[in-house]
Amino acid sequence: MEEHGFLLHATFYLIAAVVLVPLAKRVGMGAVLGYLIAGALIGPWGLKLIGNVEDVLSISEFGVVLMLFLIGLELEPKKLWELRRPIFGWGGAQVLIVSATLAGIGVAFGVDWKVALVAGLGLSLSSTAIVLATLGERKLLSSPAGSASFSILLLQDIAAIPMIALVPLLAGVAAEHGSGGWLRVIKLVAVFLTLIAFGRCLVNPIMRYLARTGLRELFTGFALLLIIGICLLMEWVGLSLALGTFAAGVLLADSEYRHQLVSDLEPFKGLLLGLFFMAVGMSADFGILLAQPLLIIGLTCGLLLVKGALLYGMAYWFEIPRSQRLFFALLMSQGGEFAFVVFGTAADTKVLAPETSAMLVMVVTLSMVATPLLLLLHDRLVAPHLRAAKKQRQADTIEVENPVIIAGFGRFGQIIGRLLAANRIGVTVLDHDPDQIELLRKFGYEVFYGDATRVDLLEAAGIGKATALVIAIDDVADSLALVDAVRERYPELTILARARNVSHYYDLLDRGVTLIERETFEAALQLGGKVLQQLGVSAERAAHATNIFRTHNLKTLMEVYPHQQDQEKMASLARKGRLELEEMIAGDAEAFKDVEILAGDRADPDSIRQPQQP
Repeated sequence: MEEHGFLLHATFYLIAAVVLVPLAKRVGMGAVLGYLIAGALIGPWGLKLIGNVEDVLSISEFGVVLMLFLIGLELEPKKLWELRRPIFGWGGAQVLIVSATLAGIGVAFGVDWKVALVAGLGLSLSSTAIVLATLGERKLLSSPAGSASFSILLLQDIAAIPMIALVPLLAGVAAEHGSGGWLRVIKLVAVFLTLIAFGRCLVNPIMRYLARTGLRELFTGFALLLIIGICLLMEWVGLSLALGTFAAGVLLADSEYRHQLVSDLEPFKGLLLGLFFMAVGMSADFGILLAQPLLIIGLTCGLLLVKGALLYGMAYWFEIPRSQRLFFALLMSQGGEFAFVVFGTAADTKVLAPETSAMLVMVVTLSMVATPLLLLLHDRLVAPHLRAAKKQRQADTIEVENPVIIAGFGRFGQIIGRLLAANRIGVTVLDHDPDQIELLRKFGYEVFYGDATRVDLLEAAGIGKATALVIAIDDVADSLALVDAVRERYPELTILARARNVSHYYDLLDRGVTLIERETFEAALQLGGKVLQQLGVSAERAAHATNIFRTHNLKTLMEVYPHQQDQEKMASLARKGRLELEEMIAGDAEAFKDVEILAGDRADPDSIRQPQQP
């Protein structure tokens, strides 16, 4: 049995994950809670299939390290410098305010000030793994709540180092460690200088050499070696492994092999993060919970309530939209992985009694388990009301008149609006997303909330005196409804519209709109021209080729247009798009048969010349 112990444990982990995680996601609880439940089930307080929880937790923390390294790879030093205000301003405020509040509550209830301070510091930290995994799963890392969470978590990782250093001072054993303080600082500086030199001068040549071998496993091996080496260096100077590897990732963010590193390490990160959450579930000491259930549950609820309330209040200062503030507060309200280290150090130095440390660890663990459940309740109970409130919001009062009205101010409408504003042309913007409006107003844009398909709102916006209406709405049905409403009341008004696809293009033509731009066509065509130049084609010939394709494509569109309603109302949009594409492709070769796209010494005539048959 011992010979196959590793294989048996691996089997238990995989079975628990494969069975429970999909079930948890299917009922809307999320993958994180699925892993936590799986760990608790196979751990010492469940089926007792796994016993060495500490070893598993130690190994699985490598998943958090990998996650922060990969996040660092996405942030160039310049971009990180731009985040200095939210990192040190927002993050510092969160740690100080939450720590002071929790410590003050502890002292008010008669807890020794040293115990209260250590508990407040440790509980102010949030779980990097849970928060970032949840944001990634929901694709919210780039949202205001996601950006604020990331900045605060990064500061917390930095703050964990002085917190751990403070614990021996509280215990009165600073003299034992004071003599080595300067040596530790020197080591720290030396390690970061080494990382900078290695990242700038050696990593790219080594990766280039490995890439020439054509053996991808060597590249993956080097990536893992790089991470493990950084971890050893960080451990040597007593620095946070996660913070150190994040810094290393930032230093390599401009590497030409950044995307290769991400793709090679992503699978390891996912597996180890799952193992980490399972280890947290296994490490929960339910014996303490059973001995003092009311106290532990009360402390956990108190932590979530107090910390969540403070975070919700600070969300306004963090520039998080109103609709995301409760989500942000619930997401960050739990305790974090570094709290285990802080409380463990406090127990070793006798600042915390062993039973107090175990109790706080259990509170942190339960708060981690509670976070996915709280987010599930938010999705089921709060989010629908927020969406309904958006729809029920009264339209803004508009008292301006400009020559151009833009309906929809997403990524497409913003470019048009910025171009007109840069040329000092007055623009009135209508949009239905309150969060977007709130953000744009901070940058000085004159944006109004309202349903642009309502004629009364358009009239309030001065459409009767406007020169042009630009329709940049995402939803195709709303776009067409707006055209219909305007055409009925203001048939002479010039309408310029964005088409989402060919079918939308045809629908706009049916309504007499002729100034239409397909949202992806021009960008794709320009990029195609750049591809030709990379193959050795001159810029002039590439431009000529793209112009021919543009003219031919528009000609084909107009040839298909009269017949598109006669195709027996095709069974599906997919088939309709397929037939349209077939007709276009069939004419591409004919349009290019007399055009040779040959230029440059690098071009291969046989590979670049347009074939005569499609």
